[in-house]
Amino acid sequence: MAILNNRLSAEQYKEHFSDIHPPFETKEAAMVEANRCLFCYDAPCMKSCPTSIDVPKFIKQITTENIKGSARTIFSSNIMGAGCSKVCPVEKLCEGACVYNFMDEAPIPIAKLQRYSTETAMKNNWHLFERKKSTGKKVAIVGAGPAGLSCAHVLSREGIDVTIYEKESKGGGLMTYGIAAYKVTPEFCEDEVNYITAIGGIDIKYNHALGKEVTLEQLQQSYDAVYLAFGVGLARQLDIPGEQLEGVVDAIRFIYHLRTQGYSAISVGDSVAVIGMGMTAIDAATQAKRLGAKHVTLIYRRTEAEMPCTQHELDIAKLDGCEIIWLAAPKEIIGQNGKVTQLICDVMKLGEVDSGGRRSPIPTGETFSLNVDMVIKAAGQIPFESLVSQEQIEHKQGKITVKEKTATNLKGVFAGGDCVNGGKEVVDAVQAGKDGAAAIMRYITL
Repeated sequence: MAILNNRLSAEQYKEHFSDIHPPFETKEAAMVEANRCLFCYDAPCMKSCPTSIDVPKFIKQITTENIKGSARTIFSSNIMGAGCSKVCPVEKLCEGACVYNFMDEAPIPIAKLQRYSTETAMKNNWHLFERKKSTGKKVAIVGAGPAGLSCAHVLSREGIDVTIYEKESKGGGLMTYGIAAYKVTPEFCEDEVNYITAIGGIDIKYNHALGKEVTLEQLQQSYDAVYLAFGVGLARQLDIPGEQLEGVVDAIRFIYHLRTQGYSAISVGDSVAVIGMGMTAIDAATQAKRLGAKHVTLIYRRTEAEMPCTQHELDIAKLDGCEIIWLAAPKEIIGQNGKVTQLICDVMKLGEVDSGGRRSPIPTGETFSLNVDMVIKAAGQIPFESLVSQEQIEHKQGKITVKEKTATNLKGVFAGGDCVNGGKEVVDAVQAGKDGAAAIMRYITL
C-alpha cells in the first residue's frame, strides 16, 4: 500500500471529475421539462426554498422564452442562484416538495431549470440590477463566501459602499474551497464572484484575515457597520492515539488542496478510511476514489437512519464503489515507521436519545481493524472560538450569539451564516446575508 499522487492520466481525471449534474443540452429539452410544471398556487417548492425563490414564476418565464426575466426572478431572491443550482440538496428542499412526488412521477427538475436560466444570464453577461446612487455610507464585511457576497450585493444595490475582507486569495468561500470538484469547479466559482461584484460598489481585499491583517476594532472605527460572515472551518479532531501519523489528514484540507492544487498533485492512498457521514465526508470519500484509491471505506458511529448526509449523496458514494461500515467509531490509529497502517474501531450500539434528538452511540466492547494507508477525518467542523473570544464577540462555544437573526452584542456589528449557525447549506447562508443586509439598512438609516 502507498500514498501517491498523479495516479491517473489526464483523460481519467477529466472523466472522473466531470459535471455530475450536466445541464440541458438543448433549449427544447428545457422547454419540455418546464412545461410539465403545474404552477401550483401556494407552491410547496417555493416554501421549501430558504431564499423563497418564486419557482413557478421563473419556470413559467422559461416556457414563454423569457430567460432574462427568469434569471432575474431567481437572482432577486438568491444572487448565488447559479451556484446553488449545482450544490443545493434539492431532494430535501424544492424538488423534494414537488407535488409530483405524491403522484408517483418524477419531480420537476427545478435545479436544472434554475441552472439553465442563471447560466444563460452569466454567459451573456446580463446585468439585471442597477446600483442606486451612492449614499456615502460604508459597510465592512468579513468573508467573501455565500453569506458575505449575498449581503454585499443587497447593500450595493441600495447605494451603500461595501468592502469585503477575505482571508483567502479568491472569493466564494465554501463554494470555491470546500465542495466536491465534480459538483462545481473553481473556475465557475470565480465567474460567479465576478458576476455578483460586477454591479459595482463592492471592493474585495483578499488575503486579509480578521484578527491578523485587520481587527474588528479597526473596522468599527472605519465603517458605519460591520457584517461578520467568516463561516467555520476548523476540523474536529478525533482525539485518539495515532492521529499525528503520516497519512492522517482532515477532509477540509484534503478538499481544499484538491481545489487549489489540481487533481494530479493530490496524494491519495490505496486503502482509505473516511471518518464521518456528513456531506464533507461523502465529498472526501468520492473524490479519494476518483483520484485513484482502490478501496475507500466510510466509518460512521450511528446507523443509516441517523446519517447527516442525504440519501442522494450516499448513493453517489455507493455508485463510486465506496463501502460503508455503520455503528463503528475510530479507537486508535496504528502506524509503522511513522506512517498509517491500520485503523482500530469500536463496534457501537445506540443508547438513549440525546439533546440533539438522536440516539447516542455507545461502545459495545468489541473492536475490529482495517488495513489502511490513509485516514481522512470528516467528523465535523467547529467554529473559530478563539477568534470570536479575542474580538470580544458574545458566543456559545464559538457560534456567535445574535438577536433578531443577525445583531451581535457589539453596536453596529452584525453576523450571519455558518459562524452563527455552525454550518448549514449554501442557500441558508445566502438568506442569512439577505437578513444581515436588511438589518444593516435599518441600522444605518435610523
